[in-house]
Amino acid sequence: MAKVKYRFNPESLSFDKVRTTFQAWIIKAFTFFTASIVISVIYYIIFSHFFDSPKEKSLMRHYKQVVLQYEILDKKLDQVSKVLDDFQNRDDNLYRIIFEAEPIPATIREAGIGGINRYEELEKLSNSEMVVDVTKKLDGISKRMYIQSKSYDELIEKALDKEKMLACTPAIQPLSNKDLRSISSGFGWRIQPLYKIRQFHPGQDFAAPIGTPVYATADGVVERAESSFHGYGNNIIIDHGFGYKTLYGHLNAFNVKEGQKVKRGATIGFVGNTGMSTGPHLHYEVIKNNEKINPINFFFNDLSAEQYDQILKLSNNAGQSLD
Repeated sequence: MAKVKYRFNPESLSFDKVRTTFQAWIIKAFTFFTASIVISVIYYIIFSHFFDSPKEKSLMRHYKQVVLQYEILDKKLDQVSKVLDDFQNRDDNLYRIIFEAEPIPATIREAGIGGINRYEELEKLSNSEMVVDVTKKLDGISKRMYIQSKSYDELIEKALDKEKMLACTPAIQPLSNKDLRSISSGFGWRIQPLYKIRQFHPGQDFAAPIGTPVYATADGVVERAESSFHGYGNNIIIDHGFGYKTLYGHLNAFNVKEGQKVKRGATIGFVGNTGMSTGPHLHYEVIKNNEKINPINFFFNDLSAEQYDQILKLSNNAGQSLD
């Protein structure tokens, strides 16, 4: 039952019964409803601002985990970048020097990634700065790794060429000369035996009996197998490639022919006394880029340090050549 309200009437000094009209009731109800809504909104704003809902708390935890993972990823990328720096340093200052290759220019290693803004879509994301930064680092590392892999491919090819070059580099004595007693005259100024004048001797003479086997000192192709009564007499020239050639003079006979491929240690001929020679011996020359150089520097596969020192003394002491 609704409560009856009374209002004091000062004129009649009595309480008059208050009658509420429908319009007044509607206004009152509307006022109450509006006030409730306003209060609710205020409460919602306060609670949403200072207190997180369970869903918001869950999202916040997830967000923090994502940020942590990004930070860990960023640190790992920095570590990978440092490892790449070490690879690049070794590549430029060690491996490429060993294989005689030019270092990769920094302009190529550090060049940016081309194209219109590659990160435009990422910039629309929340926390885009962090995402873009990590993505840029990853792209940079990927590019550097690609360049480094190409560099290693090139070095592998050069290593294979180096192996081939070592096989084609004169590295043994042309005669079996274990006791080193057959050295008769070395590279340098000597007395010419026929004219008794001082003349430059461009090779190494090995005194040996006629018929002693002569060996190729490196892999190569026989460029010349010439019979002659003058100069070097019967002689062989082997082209080893990589700028190297060797000459074997005053031979008695050949065991190869022009155009034939030979391996280091193969018997190519026999010691003789042909051409301008004063006794049975082998005249041996090493030619690098068309320049005759001292053969004694190319016996390293045969000799120990002590033997090399001994053969060096023997070759230098000879005052007269045999040709």
